[in-house]
This record gives sequence, structure tokens and C-alpha cells, in this order.
Amino acid sequence: MQVLPKGFRHIPNFLDFPAQKALVETIRSIVEQAPLYRPEMPTNGKPFSVRMTNCGQLGWVSDQKGGYRYQDTHPKTDLPWPAMPNELLKIWDEISGIEYQPEACLINFYDQSAKMGLHQDKDEADFSYPVVSISLGDDGLLRVGGTSRKEKTESIWLNSGDVVVMGGDARLAYHGVDRIRFRSSRLLPKGGRVNLTLRVVT
Repeated sequence: MQVLPKGFRHIPNFLDFPAQKALVETIRSIVEQAPLYRPEMPTNGKPFSVRMTNCGQLGWVSDQKGGYRYQDTHPKTDLPWPAMPNELLKIWDEISGIEYQPEACLINFYDQSAKMGLHQDKDEADFSYPVVSISLGDDGLLRVGGTSRKEKTESIWLNSGDVVVMGGDARLAYHGVDRIRFRSSRLLPKGGRVNLTLRVVT
């Protein structure tokens, strides 16, 4: 029997296909202003396999010089991040259960070989706010554990249009993406997975 952390919510098919397509077009316009790039591991400067960008007041970045952090400009262009689109704010309002608005949306793009190692989202100031995650495109195999790396993990396939909320005990749960099922979705013509995570930062 699959046991996921308390406070972890998986909402399959939250967005129908037309809503997914519209959101992808919105994300494309954001990427035109704030291009995808590869962050670096703080320890050794190794680039991530996932490409990233952000929208909102703040964006999550990582490099050898400054480590994991939020800042108000794109690290490659030095321009402010694009504004948070209304479509994302509407999803947040409907799903998060809180009135405070998200300050950052991290946009991750997974190609055929990209993955994300087990990690905690802990660069924010207050962990009482949930993280809301939206999946678009190819299926992604999410692995979720507890608040220690030693705890048992469970795996769950996330499909295009699914939404996950990590709040409560699950807010600091270790999680990662082990792989994607390339071309399992027809949403992105060239394949791949887009993951959007909405966060309250300050």
C-alpha cells in the first residue's frame, strides 16, 4: 500500500487539455523574456540536467558563487523576472487554501534525459505556506520521502494537467523526479515535461 506524507495532495487532471495548451502558450511568452538556462550545483559547479527559468517578483537560482537563493533578476540577462500570469494566480487561489499570493514560480523543463535528485524546498522564509506544483507534457515519475533522506520513499506518476500540493508535514519532504516517459503526451510537439512550482518566499 502506497503511503505518502501527510499534507501531500495529488489532484489528477486538474487542468483539461485546452487549459494545458493555453498555459503552455503563456509559459512560452515568459521564456521569450526570461530564457531557460542551466543552474549550477553550488558544491562543484556542475550544471543541472533540468533547464530552468522563473516568473514573479522573485526567482530561484543556483550557482557556485552564491549557492541556492532567490533573487529579483535573471542570472544571465540581469533583467527582472516576468510578472506572474493570472492563470497561475487563479490556480494558486483555488488550490492553496491561503490568501497570501505566491512570489515566485519556478519553471523547470525536462528533456528526454533530465532528472531531479532528491531534495527539500527550504530556501523560503516560512515553511507554513504550501508549494503548489503543476505538471505539463510528458509523464514524470515523482519520488517522495520524509523529512530525512533515510526515510522510505514512494513513487507516483504525474501526468499532464496534474497538480500536487506539498503542505503541512509534506512541506519539507524530500522529493525528486527520477525520469520522464518521453513523448507520452501530445501537449509539447517535440516532447518533454514542464513543471511549474508556485512558492511564497518571504
